[in-house]
Amino acid sequence: MKLFFDKSQLKHAPQQFMAAGKLVPPFEVPERAERMAAGLVSLGLESLEPDDHGLDPIHAVHSDHYVEFLRTAHVRFQELPNAGPEVFPNVHPQVSAYPDLSPRERPRPSHIVGQAGWYMGDMACALGAETWQAVYASAQSAIAAAKTITAGDDEALALCRPPGHHAYSDRASGFCFLNNAAIAAEELLKRFKRVGIIDFDTHHGDGTQAIFYRRSDVFYGSTHTDPRQYYPFYLGYADETGFGEGDKFNLNIPIAPGSSDEEFIDANQQLIIATLASEVDALVLSAGWDAHQDDPLSRLKVSTDAYRRLGRIYGEIPLPTVIVQEGGYSLTAIESVAPIFVKEFLDERKPQ
Repeated sequence: MKLFFDKSQLKHAPQQFMAAGKLVPPFEVPERAERMAAGLVSLGLESLEPDDHGLDPIHAVHSDHYVEFLRTAHVRFQELPNAGPEVFPNVHPQVSAYPDLSPRERPRPSHIVGQAGWYMGDMACALGAETWQAVYASAQSAIAAAKTITAGDDEALALCRPPGHHAYSDRASGFCFLNNAAIAAEELLKRFKRVGIIDFDTHHGDGTQAIFYRRSDVFYGSTHTDPRQYYPFYLGYADETGFGEGDKFNLNIPIAPGSSDEEFIDANQQLIIATLASEVDALVLSAGWDAHQDDPLSRLKVSTDAYRRLGRIYGEIPLPTVIVQEGGYSLTAIESVAPIFVKEFLDERKPQ
């Protein structure tokens, strides 16, 4: 299996993160990728730097004006008097101001402060001087992995950092700027009729769901901590099943805080059954390790052994598969859990 990772992805080095009313040191740090890369290479995987496939695959998912914001925001923000080191929003579109219109139907602001509120959903996605280089490289890793599949490989791994599943078509949120899983899925659709995305990060992939919610060519399924008391709060509920053409092509399985291995594995198995029933031809795994009991953001009690078992379960699926890295913030856990999952996945894929 080919592993794609570009060291430019380490350039995004956020300095602050808003948690419970405090600016605290961030969890989404460059060392996450370094630790996972070292663990995966120890399996014998060769880390390949992706080719630059340009902006077209990114624009297939993300609005051109949003991409331009990400590319230029930091320089423009620094022109403000007394600007901080990173772009953060301090205003957001007001839904109640125009009850007959969605905020997205209003004219977009041109001032950088207004645009920060427009394009950034929270204070978990600090945008620094080299963030664009990192998120662009992260997306290129996903594109390269997907292109490997469309060229005939059965599996590929994109070590994407920053992660992507909270990124909407025109909004950054939750450590995420470009939606790597969605970009990979769009690339796979160039060869395959229908693609499945299964997301087992501890957080619901609200951005991925929103991107494909009205479509039937991508089935999205996610298991995650119940959003009634957990990020992203506003999406990820079981009654969200898709809309219009996309009806029945979205499945959420929230699990209660405190759930452990059996509940987590059972939810994943339900997702697999539903995904295969939707007749997908290829698979993207949005792989997050932050449900692990040692993760600083986890409210679940999922063990390392659960990921070992999941690796076998997903390895048994007879579909071309791209694994896209999402969350996982315990540096100790991710160094072992990601390689354990991938090893078991590959062992199951070997010809018997």
